[in-house]
Amino acid sequence: MRYVPAEDRYQRMIYRRCGKSGLQLPAVALGLWHNFGHDTPHATKRAICRAAFDHGITHFDLANNYGPPPGAAETAFGEILSTDFSSYRDELIISSKAGYDMWPGPYGEWGSRKYLIASCDQSLKRMGLDYVDIFYSHRFDPDTPLEETMGALDHIVRSGRALYVGISSYNSDRTRQAATILKDLGTPCVIHQPSYNMLNRWVEHDGLRETLADLGIGSIAFTPLAQGMLTRKYLGGIPDGSRAVQGKSLDPNALTPAVIDNIRALNAIAERRGQTLAQMAIAWVLREGGITTALIGASKPEQVTDCCGAINNLSFTTEELAEIDSHAQDEAINLWARSSETAG
Repeated sequence: MRYVPAEDRYQRMIYRRCGKSGLQLPAVALGLWHNFGHDTPHATKRAICRAAFDHGITHFDLANNYGPPPGAAETAFGEILSTDFSSYRDELIISSKAGYDMWPGPYGEWGSRKYLIASCDQSLKRMGLDYVDIFYSHRFDPDTPLEETMGALDHIVRSGRALYVGISSYNSDRTRQAATILKDLGTPCVIHQPSYNMLNRWVEHDGLRETLADLGIGSIAFTPLAQGMLTRKYLGGIPDGSRAVQGKSLDPNALTPAVIDNIRALNAIAERRGQTLAQMAIAWVLREGGITTALIGASKPEQVTDCCGAINNLSFTTEELAEIDSHAQDEAINLWARSSETAG
């Protein structure tokens, strides 16, 4: 049956200006980091994307290495674009990235001009696109001049491969340097994608939020649910089939009894607010307009629906924020991006 999106989809979502650009993004975006590889049935992937668009999610976030295997998520999304979204391309923001290990040899990762441009071309081919809306440098490369990496992003825009460029997981100092280079080249940095949630608060300690506001750069926070920790999934321990058991991106050692007790306390706060824990976690990331968009993942359509419900209550009292802080300490958990590029 031909897919027809919900007519009221744009009434179901709120949209925020991305920094000082003309681009508006949904408050909740869908990331395809997990559950879009060969380990997930294609029908499930289609259902997740359909649910997202039906709820006004217009931004679909990918990267070259999302899978498994690397590249599989872009291939799957390309098929969904062809079967379901081909008539709606101009209503979508599609992003991809390059920076992590993608193919063998010295040209298959990091931030060289060779790698970034070749990777962008491969991503476009996998998705069947002429261009992506946003293309990112996925991580800072300590061994490549930043001028080269940013110059490659500039070329990607000028050659028509992307409309906008961004960076991911750069710390505050590197962000200022990258933004200055891109501004001088005439291709401004529009967006930054850091990891950020109640249990992973490096952007606050680093001053990145203030830096982005000062530079007029938008932001999209990935792992707002701490890889599922900030949901009801782990309230009773570690369930079978969870990411912690699968060893995908969540170290089960992070789920200490003390952490689980704090998650239970946060869940109680969410219930008093009339929200699920996931909804409150997303609302917390979006609070006070400091973050443009929360980037969620999902393993089933119902999770998308739940997360989108966060926009119904984005306000917190001073007392609520203080109580959340008392239970939401930075656990120093490594959610992929707390590595050399955020510290460099």
